[in-house]
Amino acid sequence: MGKLFGTDGVRGIANTELTGELAYNLGRAGAYVLTKETDHAPKILVGMDTRMSGDMLESALVAGICSVGAHAILAGVVPTPAIAYLVRKYNLDAGVVISASHNPVEYNGIKFFNKDGYKLRDELENEIEDILYNKEEILPKPIGGEVGTKSISEDAIEDYIEFLTKSCPVRLDGIKVALDCSNGAAYKAGPISILNLGASMCIIHNEPDGMNINKNCGSTNMDDLKKFVVENGADIGFAFDGDADRCLAVDENGQLIDGDKILAICGLDMKENGILRNNTIVGTIMSNLGFVMMGKENGINIEQANVGDRYVLEKMISGDYNIGGEQSGHIIFLDHNTTGDGILTAIKMLTVLKNSGKKASQLASIMEVMPQVLVNARVNNLKKNDYMEVVEIKIAVEKLSAKFADEGRVLIRTSGTEPLVRVMIEGKDIDLMNEEANKLARLIEEKLQ
Repeated sequence: MGKLFGTDGVRGIANTELTGELAYNLGRAGAYVLTKETDHAPKILVGMDTRMSGDMLESALVAGICSVGAHAILAGVVPTPAIAYLVRKYNLDAGVVISASHNPVEYNGIKFFNKDGYKLRDELENEIEDILYNKEEILPKPIGGEVGTKSISEDAIEDYIEFLTKSCPVRLDGIKVALDCSNGAAYKAGPISILNLGASMCIIHNEPDGMNINKNCGSTNMDDLKKFVVENGADIGFAFDGDADRCLAVDENGQLIDGDKILAICGLDMKENGILRNNTIVGTIMSNLGFVMMGKENGINIEQANVGDRYVLEKMISGDYNIGGEQSGHIIFLDHNTTGDGILTAIKMLTVLKNSGKKASQLASIMEVMPQVLVNARVNNLKKNDYMEVVEIKIAVEKLSAKFADEGRVLIRTSGTEPLVRVMIEGKDIDLMNEEANKLARLIEEKLQ
């Protein structure tokens, strides 16, 4: 049996890999593990993105929660970071989000948050998995009045929007913002919160129909937004992913501002305003070398965590840092929320834009991006973590690392949510990097089928 939890909860193709039965059992085991030490009937907040399979999985998950005596409070379609915030605001015992984030519509996922709004530690996920597969008999089976119930949270989205607008210390009048909501969970909270702050707006991909989430749009496909910003004369554009815990930006010229640049812009602004805790920004091992160089040039320490916003968060907490994130757009502002929050990230960027009086392109020039090539090798999901155990792959990786040692680096890592091994090369010769990355990716695919 493979490990059920990846880097961001449980994820798979809805109704074949992530079935109603699995959702029910996750609801039971998750509710038990997260609330077993409470001295009251526990309450768990449940949210989801706009996927058609969300209704099916919500019904099964809620049934599982109620079957162990916990009460489910349904928030409906809300961004993932809304659940992290609202669990704390409402003083609830746990939260769950039904979402596959940036993945295509046929996928869905289930991720848990504890009572403090944090994603679960590996030990708790392992405990849930162990109960689900080996110790199902320990789960309570209450009867009568002790069975759990469900209710609807009528104010969830409004309370989250209020939180977002209060996070901005200035009015945004005079700024024109373009939004790509990825036909996902940001489709209400994103536009409303930014409009409430006085900005003018133009919007694309904001009509979810259950099937169009992330489809050629959002933070994984920026082409439409780049064109849209230029055509509409916007000062800046933002794209979210399906559950709105990611945000990438586009400057007024249609040029990408990725997560590394967002961290650089916001982190430097925090330093200048005396609120960058311990003078540190947390990135990941995938962060561009230009981001590290920006830190050195501006006297800012750059810490690098493993890939995955949960690992960024762990390093932030252990080092008492208040900003961190990933190149992909998961940005955590720990003074405000406990997980990556795409809409909050957009608002923080807009705050810097407004206060500085600069153009977005000027802000983005704070760091020079070193060329990177990233090639995905699609492999057997059960073998993806074994790539360095294959002699031919191991030798090829070592040779390639030596080849780029003087003017770049080679990084190989597996996806936590998809059957992929990612080959990343950073250096100066883009044609050589492309050739070598593709050659290694083809070898990995051949050996790990």
